[in-house]
Amino acid sequence: MGALMAVVQSRVIVVVAGGALCFLAGAASVSYVNGWLQSSAQIVSPSANAKTDSPEAKMGVVGGMPSIELNEKQMLTVKVEAVKDQEFPLEKAAVGSIDFNEEMTLQVFTPYQGRILETFAKVGDEVKKGQVLFTIDSPDLLSAASSLIATSGVLQLTTRALNRLKTLYESRAVAQKDVEQAISDQQTAEGAHKAARDAVRIFGKTDAEIDAIIKERRADSTLVVKSPINGRITARNAAPGLFVQPGSAPAPFSVADTSTMWMIANVAESDVSAIHVGQHVKVSVMSYPGKIFEGHISTISSNVDPNTHRMLVRSEIEDPDHELRSGMFARFSIVIGAPVRSPAVPLDGVVRQGDGTMTVWVTIDRKRFTQRVVKIGDQKDGLRQIMEGLQPDELVATEGALFLSNMLAIGQAGG
Repeated sequence: MGALMAVVQSRVIVVVAGGALCFLAGAASVSYVNGWLQSSAQIVSPSANAKTDSPEAKMGVVGGMPSIELNEKQMLTVKVEAVKDQEFPLEKAAVGSIDFNEEMTLQVFTPYQGRILETFAKVGDEVKKGQVLFTIDSPDLLSAASSLIATSGVLQLTTRALNRLKTLYESRAVAQKDVEQAISDQQTAEGAHKAARDAVRIFGKTDAEIDAIIKERRADSTLVVKSPINGRITARNAAPGLFVQPGSAPAPFSVADTSTMWMIANVAESDVSAIHVGQHVKVSVMSYPGKIFEGHISTISSNVDPNTHRMLVRSEIEDPDHELRSGMFARFSIVIGAPVRSPAVPLDGVVRQGDGTMTVWVTIDRKRFTQRVVKIGDQKDGLRQIMEGLQPDELVATEGALFLSNMLAIGQAGG
């Protein structure tokens, strides 16, 4: 019996000891968790450090809007500026792409059929009016030049015969009818020769070149095709040995006058009433940051896309230095009226809230800041146009405005 009691007592002691150990471990765990939460709160909450450094910012309400009164240390993180009175242009903006001015783009065909002998330009080359693009071996030119040589010989023959008969007629050696027949033959030969010269001239030959053909009695079948305008080669389908015909697509060369380019944009249906042909536009492209290209609206589509509710607008853009390239992404602004003056604040001073409203932080003493809802407009030179909610010379937070909004959010969450 004594042994049994000893065993029971030993088990009770073990259980009690185990329970004590569990209690101590639990207490230690709770203490550890509480300590971790306290340390975590110091990291998340900006007010925890403020207790040791300086008084916390005071939250309040002024005129139904939240306000924050900063301590001296927090005031150093916020920059205050006066609201400016800025002039903003009255414009509508749209995006689009640059394209060649198709009204100044020409397809260069050969006037007569033949095989290409040589080409003298490639895509992207700048060419001048009258510059040779390619040459062809033209049987038609060969035939016209041969006819020119033949008519020239006939003209010379009939002219000599007429002069001889005139001399004989003066000595009564020939009849008058023979002289009249010689005059008729000479005039016929002269007309045929003139027609032959015109036929060769159609091929682009000058009078000097025509005279050389007659003098040398050599018919040249090489037809020279020149650029009709100053511009840039935008397409080439010509190669030596290729047989080409007039008007047969594709054209051997395409030349575009790049002194003006097109910008083709899709304008929102809501802006249609403000856009008219002839309006001045300013165009910018990513390739030339800060540079503005000038132009005007040349065409407005008569249809609105039923899916996107946008309308095609085409503008002619001046490009005297040939900097724009077809396919460039571009943005243009359409001036629809005289500039307007409005209050303006730096971009950092306007904060978008979670519900989409735009706010600023207004102050009088640079210490207490009150949140105010505003309506914004365009931006220019780093300033945001304020349509409603501010007046010039009021003081607002610029750098640090987002800091104030974050402080308000933390304070409201803690409250």
